[in-house]
Amino acid sequence: MAKFLDQRVGVLVDISNLYYSARVLYNKRVNFKNVLSASVAERKLIRAIAYGISTAEATEDKFFEALEKAGYEVKTKDLQIFPDGSKKGDWDVGIAVDAIKMAQKVDVIVLVSGDGDYVSLAEYIQNTFACRVEVVAFAESSSQKLLEVADDFFNLSSDKRKFLI
Repeated sequence: MAKFLDQRVGVLVDISNLYYSARVLYNKRVNFKNVLSASVAERKLIRAIAYGISTAEATEDKFFEALEKAGYEVKTKDLQIFPDGSKKGDWDVGIAVDAIKMAQKVDVIVLVSGDGDYVSLAEYIQNTFACRVEVVAFAESSSQKLLEVADDFFNLSSDKRKFLI
C-alpha cells in the first residue's frame, strides 16, 4: 500500500520484543534510530513512544537516554520480581491503551513488535477509528496472524546492516 506524505503517524515500540528478537535471531542489537526513520517513512511523525523495563541495577539508563536523543519519548516501568524468583516486565496493556488514545489523533499507528497479543488491538483500532495499523518487526519472530491483520508490514530482516548493530 502507498504511504502518503500527509499521513500523521504514531509509533509505539515494544523495546523488549525487538531486543530479544534481534538477540535470539542474529546475536545483535537493534538500531532504534533507523527503525524510527523506516517506521515514519517521510510522513508526519506525531509521537514516538518506546516502552522499556528498568532493573534495579539501572544498567539501561544510557540506552534510554540514547532513545530519547533518537526522537523517542521513553516510558519505563520496573521489572517485577516474584518471591519464587521469576521475573515479569511487559508493556502490552500500556501500549494498547496508548494506541487506542493515539488512534483518534493520527492516520496510522505503527506497532514496532511482532507480538501476537496485539492482534485484537490492531483489529479494534482499524474498525473503530478507521486508522491504519502497520507492523514493523523481524518476520522470523512475528505472529503470522498479526501480519495478516496489519495494513502493512515492514520486515526489519530485509536490511540487517541498517537495522542491526
